[in-house]
Amino acid sequence: MIDLGSLVEMDRRTTLALRGAAVTAALLPLVYLTAVHLGPVHWLDAAILNGFTNLNGPRVEPLAIDIATLCDPDTFVWLVAALIAVALLRRRPRTAAAVAIVLLGANVTTQLLKPALASDRVSPLLDDVGQILPASWPSGHATASMSLALCAVLVAPARLRPWTAALGAVFAVAVTFSFLTLDWHYPSDVLGGFLVAATWTQLAVAALSAAQARWPERRERVEPPPLREALAPSGVTAACAALLAAMVLIARPAQVVAYAQEHTAFVVGAGALAVVALTLAAGLSLLTLRAPRR
Repeated sequence: MIDLGSLVEMDRRTTLALRGAAVTAALLPLVYLTAVHLGPVHWLDAAILNGFTNLNGPRVEPLAIDIATLCDPDTFVWLVAALIAVALLRRRPRTAAAVAIVLLGANVTTQLLKPALASDRVSPLLDDVGQILPASWPSGHATASMSLALCAVLVAPARLRPWTAALGAVFAVAVTFSFLTLDWHYPSDVLGGFLVAATWTQLAVAALSAAQARWPERRERVEPPPLREALAPSGVTAACAALLAAMVLIARPAQVVAYAQEHTAFVVGAGALAVVALTLAAGLSLLTLRAPRR
């Protein structure tokens, strides 16, 4: 017997997912056009990147390369296979198919956009650290890292989804901050990659919800956790990041304060990218927790 309450709930989730996908898709051209064609935004983009690249050095570069290359194709394919395998082991063939489509679709979309939208975004702020010529938009590594993070949320059991979202956001931030330090992309390229991944994932959530409503599978009914409990892992992650920043400040107060004063745009921009990553992952977690999955 079909649970009418579940159908209403899934219909609501389908609608929210489609609306979310429409919002992130609409933001894509806005981010690109402002970053490339609006002078003040391009200056801010370069100023944030300048702050990242000035952190690079003999000790930082090897670690940054190791982290950034986690989303190179040869490693990425194994991470994709692992997520699909987990979904199949959990007897979720629809989720496995959705994950495969998202990871393929999002990354192919980015690879098609990159050459089409590449441009010479030269800035005098980057003369000392190196210009990115041509600058491609969006970032493939940002798309890969965020799509992996969001698909991990789809694959995870309901009780683990909030923590999976928080850890996935940390992964995406670590990868993107690493290649920004290496001067591979502008921060706006990262934001574009995040939006591509979020659009594809939300479309997948809508499709999964609609499929469940049309062709129901027998699944254990799980009540969603309270909002505070669902957001707690993201809060813990943010608190840990703040604690880490405080420890660095205490260890080298003069250097940190001087760097922050000289690169204020970097401090604000890095924080904003981290917030976007955490918001996308936590938002998807909240959306999927409304589904009757175990």
